[in-house]
Amino acid sequence: MAPDQTTERSHFATLLALAPWLWPKGEWELRLRVVLALAMLVAAKAANVLVPIAYARAVDALAPQGPAAVAAVPVALVLWYGLLRIANAGFAELRNAVFAKVQARAARRIGLSVFRHLHALSMRYHMDRQTGGLSRVIERGTRGITLLLSFLLFNILPTILEIVLVAGILWAMFDLSFAAVTLVTIGGYIAFTLIFTNWRLRFRREMNQTDQDANTKAIDSLLNYETVKYFANEAHEARRYDESLTRYERAYTRSETTLNLLNAGQAVIIAAGLTAVMLLAAGGVVAGTMTTGDFVLVNTYLIQLYMPLNILGFAYREIKQGLTDTEEMFELLRQEQEVADAPDAAPLAAGPGEVVFEEVQFGYRPDRQILKGVSFRIPPGRMLAIVGPTGAGKSTISRLLFRFYDATGGRILVDGQDVRQVTQHSLRAAIGVVPQDTVLFNDTIRYNIAYGRPGASDAEVERAAILAQVHDFVLRLPEGYRTMVGERGLKLSGGEKQRVAIARTILKDPRILILDEATSALDTRTEQEIQAALRQVARERTTLVIAHRLSTVVEADEIIVLQEGRIVERGSHAALIAADGLYAEMWRRQSEAVAMAEAAAAAEAAADLARPRSARLGEGVAAG
Repeated sequence: MAPDQTTERSHFATLLALAPWLWPKGEWELRLRVVLALAMLVAAKAANVLVPIAYARAVDALAPQGPAAVAAVPVALVLWYGLLRIANAGFAELRNAVFAKVQARAARRIGLSVFRHLHALSMRYHMDRQTGGLSRVIERGTRGITLLLSFLLFNILPTILEIVLVAGILWAMFDLSFAAVTLVTIGGYIAFTLIFTNWRLRFRREMNQTDQDANTKAIDSLLNYETVKYFANEAHEARRYDESLTRYERAYTRSETTLNLLNAGQAVIIAAGLTAVMLLAAGGVVAGTMTTGDFVLVNTYLIQLYMPLNILGFAYREIKQGLTDTEEMFELLRQEQEVADAPDAAPLAAGPGEVVFEEVQFGYRPDRQILKGVSFRIPPGRMLAIVGPTGAGKSTISRLLFRFYDATGGRILVDGQDVRQVTQHSLRAAIGVVPQDTVLFNDTIRYNIAYGRPGASDAEVERAAILAQVHDFVLRLPEGYRTMVGERGLKLSGGEKQRVAIARTILKDPRILILDEATSALDTRTEQEIQAALRQVARERTTLVIAHRLSTVVEADEIIVLQEGRIVERGSHAALIAADGLYAEMWRRQSEAVAMAEAAAAAEAAADLARPRSARLGEGVAAG
């Protein structure tokens, strides 16, 4: 099938997909609004096509019938003309007012459906797509729906109806030639518009693509503001952004230039049609078969059609663009969920929180296996720690338990229930996560803690903050819990962000807790403080600890050591040290690194004390 035919079929499919949102099942008020809007559309156009007739008859009534004749003012005809004008405008505005709720409701519900669907898609999809591009697709798609409904229902459909009515009236009142010239002119106008617009649509698409690319680069750069500063790459980021803007500039210029050519061609076709019809009407007046009023009637009809025809070209372009934008958004809805609830999935039944992995296998790609038959059990209320070299698959285990991905082999049980047979919502409601990289919403501290359980009272939020050892810090802030944390929590330190994350997990009150390298990015002192808060959270909960620093897992009931996707050692800290295997080797290396760091710090402190007091004072004065 040719690309153009494929595009037209996809546009038709988009319109079919949009239709149910305009005629929602069970929404009788909205359906009534649709019917009333269409009735008012017909009434407005009927009044509009009668306006030129009233005007022409008034002209005839005012035309003198002889040399000494004095025309009487056709009051009834003038009033009829005025009332028809009012009826046309009134019905058109009422139509828009009645349909506004239908239009807004459809855009809102489709946008919400896309938003929910994006949250339902797997982590793999979001890691492959850029957030800036997705937000742009949704934004343009929602706007595209509004454009489609506005132009398609209230410009294209009324214009077609008016064209048919005018052609019928001209044929009935005069002869076929008037209707034929009118229809040929309009047909030529539409054909030219369709062909030319389809040709120039490539430039519009290129403009959209470059706009999306520029927006994505800008958002990505601003989200990574600190990294840009670390490497002094402001000029590099500006250059990348400018390259996208340059491509957008070229695409925009081509799009606007071809638009001007389109408008010029449309004007030529309309002018030729107007001239031909006016010549026919003038000939009729000279021959005595038409009155002056008829000449005015034909002229008025053509001028009256000219405005919607002029808008028709713009409307068609906007509809094509709206279809393209809406199609992109509907394409998001067609993305299949990699991780979906089973048809007979039931909520996770209440239980003590036992977690079991049975010969679990998984790979992010078919050719790269990460986990190769991992089995372990975490008894209710106990703590299991997973350690191992980078890339061993530690964090993958937490993602599988939380069901960001599904295991490709084996099974994962929570309280004896296969996680693939329960609803994702109920599973995730039972699990709390404190990640290594805590990302906060650009809102208040209270909002970020309350995110653990939206609707929690202020007292519950503060109780969670106390347990997470963040309450006193918050009270020292000028705005307390109303303090804004900034984009991704950048106004808070790493330790403060971790405490907020712990507080919201406490507020969630899960029966299973995942600590995914929750302190690996913190200094030793802050780590010790956070560990104390984590012990509060983990108390009487089934806890899975994924750790890089072995000092944080010493108290675990069991430690398993992963290497290349397999469990190579397991046991308590003391047993693994005694076994003198991989764990013991990792422990020695980390202990030596900590000892060297402490020795260096002690030596620096000693050297500072050994210097003459006057020198130290001099340095202090110089620094001041």
